[in-house]
Amino acid sequence: MSLDLPPTNYLDPVLLQKLGDLELIAREVVEGLRVGSHRSPLKGFSTEFAHHRQYVPGDAIRNIDWRVFGRTERYYTKLYEAETNFDCHLLIDASASMNYASGKVSKLEYAKFLSASLAYIVLKQRDSVGLSVFDSEVRGYLPPRSTMSVLLHIDRMLREAKSVPRTTLSKQLHDSALMMKRRSFVVVISDFFADVDDILSGLDHLRYDGHNVVVMQTLDPYELSFPFNGTWRFEGLEMEDPITTQPERIRKDYLASLQEHRESLRAGCVASHIDYALVDTSRPLDGFLSEFFHERETTMGGGYAAPRQ
Repeated sequence: MSLDLPPTNYLDPVLLQKLGDLELIAREVVEGLRVGSHRSPLKGFSTEFAHHRQYVPGDAIRNIDWRVFGRTERYYTKLYEAETNFDCHLLIDASASMNYASGKVSKLEYAKFLSASLAYIVLKQRDSVGLSVFDSEVRGYLPPRSTMSVLLHIDRMLREAKSVPRTTLSKQLHDSALMMKRRSFVVVISDFFADVDDILSGLDHLRYDGHNVVVMQTLDPYELSFPFNGTWRFEGLEMEDPITTQPERIRKDYLASLQEHRESLRAGCVASHIDYALVDTSRPLDGFLSEFFHERETTMGGGYAAPRQ
């Protein structure tokens, strides 16, 4: 599998070759979203005529083609095929807290590789993908497109994305919802270091507009385990005052607070029928995506709930 594209920072050919094996799994997940138990509530998705079939008792009367009857005096019903193309919006948080890295790759860099990989998979399914990069405001917006050339635009936006000290995550989710023209599949990639109620307010806006939403909370392994020892000066990434302390003294409280925040976000997502995934930036990207798609393939009935009316 190859693409006739010039080299780019976030579309590593070796990684994309690994992702090729996920295409079939990803397609199964998307088909479940489109036409499975979630198909009927998605009123915004259109259908197109496929072919005729002779009427049999039990067929809906409204689907009879009366023009054909007028010509042939036989009853035929019109069969339709669900429109296969759907929009995927990738929303990337580029606020300063996403710059943290205990190793070689920051949360923001990992999010960029992750979004580029998701874009590639969506496009290989002949669906449309768009990108929004935000911090304190939306810094870049690319409406969904279905041609492979959009990858070049996405890569350029990702390379140009720089962070600023503060973000208003809830506001950007509200603003992003207003930009979306039709019901879509929305992936939000962020560390979600903000007030959970505010975050859920923005996510609920997306849900009430009929979008299927996935939250990918992207955290560094040191944020998850807090393995620091000795005396450290912790600099605030979003203009908070620095703190000098011995991590052993605050580790228990820190981990408890982080767990409470994560659980509140996850529980809020579950209550709002939003899919939640934890992204550990120490994991190989293809391994995370493989697990992500496999889990949703086996839990098709629960992961993607239908939009509330």
